[in-house]
Amino acid sequence: MESVMSCLQFSALTLMLLIVCCTFSDCYDPLDPNGRITVTFDIHEWRTDGYLARVTIQNYYQYRHVDKPGWSIGWAWTQKEIIWSISGAFATVQGDCSAFKHQIPHSCQPKPVIADLTPDASPENTSENCCRGGLLSAWAIDPSNSFSSFEITVGNLDINATLHPPANLTLSAPGPGYTCGPVTDTNPTESLDIGGRRKVQVYKTWKSTCTYSSFLANKKPVCCVSLSTFYNRKVTTCPECSCGCKETNQNAVECISEGSSSSLSDLNSLDMVQCTDHMCPVRVHWHVKNNYMSHWRVKITVSNYNYKRNYSNWNVLVQHPGFSEKVITYSFNSTTLPTFGFTDKIALFWGLQFYNNELLQADEEEQGSVTTDILLEKDLRIFTLSNGWALPRRIYFSGEECEMPLPDTFPVLPNISSSVKHPHCLMLILLVYLTCKMLIT
Repeated sequence: MESVMSCLQFSALTLMLLIVCCTFSDCYDPLDPNGRITVTFDIHEWRTDGYLARVTIQNYYQYRHVDKPGWSIGWAWTQKEIIWSISGAFATVQGDCSAFKHQIPHSCQPKPVIADLTPDASPENTSENCCRGGLLSAWAIDPSNSFSSFEITVGNLDINATLHPPANLTLSAPGPGYTCGPVTDTNPTESLDIGGRRKVQVYKTWKSTCTYSSFLANKKPVCCVSLSTFYNRKVTTCPECSCGCKETNQNAVECISEGSSSSLSDLNSLDMVQCTDHMCPVRVHWHVKNNYMSHWRVKITVSNYNYKRNYSNWNVLVQHPGFSEKVITYSFNSTTLPTFGFTDKIALFWGLQFYNNELLQADEEEQGSVTTDILLEKDLRIFTLSNGWALPRRIYFSGEECEMPLPDTFPVLPNISSSVKHPHCLMLILLVYLTCKMLIT
């Protein structure tokens, strides 16, 4: 009995270690090892019973953005603080403020949750760099819109009280998946004044760092990759059940058959995809289109199979050795990103403003899609069409890794030897005939 208990304890410990290791590795993105979102509290004015602080949410992820309905942050007060007022954001719940007779606080919640205002907010409620509707752009795409700020007046503190930062910071951006570290003291934030000739700093700065994990978000894959080439008629489709299966099982996904007479307006689900073998809301197709003397051409098509959602400010990240040379993109924006320990290069693609930066939802007739041709310069020392070199190593859609086909299913160059099978067979027949003749004689 004791040995059985020891075995069970060992198994439980092993399982816990595996979960911790998997969670840690899942938070670390090798293509964006410095990706994170920081939440900074800068105290720049003291009040008789508290302080005035500017809170800044900064997205340092290269290609992961915060989409609709936007971010919200929460924390737990460590003393009996209340929020007298907020500019540029709002507390989602006021709470019980009955103890305050003469001035009603904005929020008396011991664990407030703060959300961003929309761009059409009244001017008296706004502050600098606020009111983006909770949206944060990816750092590599639009750094000027990758952060948001609001001002908060905190009170109900004794004038001689020692200030403590908020505890248990949480970030929804949107939905789960982010884990935030403790809010700790750091070097006070500095800024420049008098045309950059004078440095000024705030009284105190607290900061927390948040990282994303798809494991914690408990998300199914949202995209898959299919492949084709000009030199092979075979199309490598997305892996079957990449994002779930149509069959009735624990991974079943609700879907609508193409050309179905069902009214899409009657659908209650927030996500409803077209019935396919892969069952993914998004598919990225990579087609090797042409091979020239000094260049080669690829076509990328991103298709939306979701009947209920447009993907705003989408992006596609591709890992491929060919991006080490000059790249010309015709219908998308593009940039290459620094790599850390990879020989393959990374290119980031996103839509043109007011043209194709929104990937429209599917309708009864067809799925929405955006596409571009990419012209890549050749490095003749490494360029080849054999062994799948011209096909991508890894693809992400809006920060989520897409399911790739297995390498043994990739389209390959035609086997030249297959065209000479008949002469080989004739030679073999002749050899057998001569051998038999010699044996008979």
